[in-house]
Amino acid sequence: MRRPRRAIVALGGNAMTTPDGSARPEDQRKAIEGTMEHVAGLIAGGTDVVLTHGNGPQVGNLLMKNEIAARTVPPASLDWCGAQTQATIGFTMASALEAALRRRGLGERDVAALVTRTVVDGADPAFARPSKPIGRYLAHAEAAEFIGLGQDWADFGARGWRRVVPSPEPREILEAAALRALLDADVVPVAAGGGGIPVVRDPGGALRGVEAVLDKDRTAALLGRVLGAGLLIIVTDVPNAFLDFGGPRARPIGRIRAADLRDYAARGHFADGSMGPKIEAVLRFVEGGGERAVITELESLEPGLAGRAGTVVEP
Repeated sequence: MRRPRRAIVALGGNAMTTPDGSARPEDQRKAIEGTMEHVAGLIAGGTDVVLTHGNGPQVGNLLMKNEIAARTVPPASLDWCGAQTQATIGFTMASALEAALRRRGLGERDVAALVTRTVVDGADPAFARPSKPIGRYLAHAEAAEFIGLGQDWADFGARGWRRVVPSPEPREILEAAALRALLDADVVPVAAGGGGIPVVRDPGGALRGVEAVLDKDRTAALLGRVLGAGLLIIVTDVPNAFLDFGGPRARPIGRIRAADLRDYAARGHFADGSMGPKIEAVLRFVEGGGERAVITELESLEPGLAGRAGTVVEP
């Protein structure tokens, strides 16, 4: 199978935390170093890689700090949290990947982390129905303080109250031209972390950040289309997508046509809160002109790139 020259590699949160989910700085650095060894293997094999990543645990940490300091320091907005985590994860990935490339004799390759904005539609229906849970669970009395600051919180029963925010559709990558310039200069970009910083255009054309979170896999599919990538590979914590996941008849999906996968999605095989967005992202990418999309685990990244592992989706 021919290896596509340009690949978008979308890393999930498991690529940046320990197996037990710890997100201490030292744990994140160690996990990222191991992840970048796999990515360096792709680059050493001749693939033009664009890295993107999730930021859920990192934003969760910032939100917790917001809550603890709420009575003395105004809480940071979600667009600021997204920018901070993009920069922190990006510089850690860049340093780790450059070191891994040097060990392979590729010390001349540069890596650049680009803080990236993603345009969303201010009229997106998601803004009228905040439904994406973020952060930790709190008792109602604690949540009420943040509700008083204008935040939306929902009652999750015995577990407590949790903040809910809009998750609008990504429409445009503002830094697309800068990313093309980096790729043309043979620089490996780290971009659109956490789906990008969500921004809207005001009627006069000015941009402003909004309180929302974006699905990083859907943004990765958009990133792949605007950069002309042949492959999208979504790295998660399972080796394949599954039919009847969690049930007695669960079975992994290997190579599959996009039309067949969309049929399975329509029949409710993929949960909205877990595999569903990943399935939708790979379908958008392949149906939008991509050559191939793969969902697999980190350890299968290199064979997944070649279409020999994971769930391989083709037109």
